[in-house]
Amino acid sequence: MTTSQAELDAARLLLSKMGLTPADLLNQPEPTAEMPTFSLYIPVVARSVSPATARSYSSYWAQAEAAWGNRRIDEPTPSEIKALAERSRATALVRSNSRGGRYAMENFIAALRCLYRHAVDDELITELQNPALKVAKPRRLPSPRRALTTEELTDINIVAAETGDDPDLDTLLLRLHTETAGRRGGALALRPRDLEPDECLVYLREKEGTSRFQPVSPTLMRLLLDHGSQRGSTHPDGQLLRYRSGEPITKRRYDHLWKRTGQHLPFVRNQNISTHWLRHTTLTWVERRFGFGVAHAYAGHFDSSDNSTVTYIKASIHDVAAALAALTGEPHPLAHRNIPGGRS
Repeated sequence: MTTSQAELDAARLLLSKMGLTPADLLNQPEPTAEMPTFSLYIPVVARSVSPATARSYSSYWAQAEAAWGNRRIDEPTPSEIKALAERSRATALVRSNSRGGRYAMENFIAALRCLYRHAVDDELITELQNPALKVAKPRRLPSPRRALTTEELTDINIVAAETGDDPDLDTLLLRLHTETAGRRGGALALRPRDLEPDECLVYLREKEGTSRFQPVSPTLMRLLLDHGSQRGSTHPDGQLLRYRSGEPITKRRYDHLWKRTGQHLPFVRNQNISTHWLRHTTLTWVERRFGFGVAHAYAGHFDSSDNSTVTYIKASIHDVAAALAALTGEPHPLAHRNIPGGRS
């Protein structure tokens, strides 16, 4: 096929209007960034997330790397991701609170979604190309946790006070979590500087970077201060809760506490009761007597996506202190201050 002079002239005219020359058509395009493999990209993502997120997802990223390490991250299909998630469920460790590997499968998909969310942000793929979003997480089953009865909570505290190698520490932990409804991570992160003795407040730093001042009773504040001074928690930024040796406690102390309690109380062992049940217990008590808004604030929940009414019924720290005072039977310095538009 031959090209006429008129056609060539028309092509040159079109190129000139586009600001191009015939030579531009011969130039090679600039090379684009090469799509990374899983082995290369997983460390990049691990460095960009919080340490807590990295710990939570590390084992699942390791599974993906073991299966697809040399593959580009844009290669696996949704079906392949689902198949690997099913394998994660089938090989999950069987624990006392296991639910057929559902959590392992859910966490694997969440880990892959985190990985691909960063790939979208890095403009390696588009949102529509994200294969992890096309894999549904398993439906969550209702939580078996519930509020403990008064008798159950009393029995747990008696066992903690009468058994073990450090009853003072164990009963302090139980009281701390019962009063604050705080999570285990918040207690482990407590520092001497987080105690506000004059207003009986502790500063809790919990999951996903959330933090809040939480009222505690004068008795608990005194116990925390005494614990710190007796066990060498002298540095303002050091860990407050410690063993008699002065070493900071870890989550293993909680594991030992509940394992020992379960040896004496069958209902603790059979229902796999843990520290988080204390949170359920306190928040249920607060909600029944002071309403949803106060319970929401007591829990340290800051989102309102599940209930827009929270925007209008937001409780203050004084409301939380009043609920605590009712729970413990002790006056609290913040509980009876007159607040415009609030309780007095």
